[in-house]
Amino acid sequence: MKEVLRGAANEEAMVALGSVLAGALSGGLVIYLHGDLGMGKTTLCRGIIQSLGHVGAVKSPTYTLIEPYQLANLAINHFDLYRLADPEELEFMGIRDYFGADNVALVEWPERGKGILPPADLVITIEREGGGRKLKLSAETAAGTDVLAALAVPV
Repeated sequence: MKEVLRGAANEEAMVALGSVLAGALSGGLVIYLHGDLGMGKTTLCRGIIQSLGHVGAVKSPTYTLIEPYQLANLAINHFDLYRLADPEELEFMGIRDYFGADNVALVEWPERGKGILPPADLVITIEREGGGRKLKLSAETAAGTDVLAALAVPV
């Protein structure tokens, strides 16, 4: 099942889409985010994380690889693997500890962790479309399908 969201013309629109997605998320999800540099992956993550209750800045984990956010009922682990030299580095940082029933993992540049990362429940691909962005959401598991079914966004 796929869903396409259009109209993310600016940063505010991307944050708003993140807020919509946040309302459909539950623990245990792994979400891969694909898109070129500057497409708004981190901005979308910020919308999700802040909508789930985080107050304050949402930093890009480009240099730290991960930014964890402990919220009231859920942990959000935001990964940016852009600067990852070798997927095996993830094993050394204890990557498996960041996935579980009470966590949502948002993974930017997941192809750089291939073979180490768990499979995605939901894949979000962000592409340029005119002056804005087009987001393609693809469910890879039953949990991902549940997220798409819960979205109240017209296609």
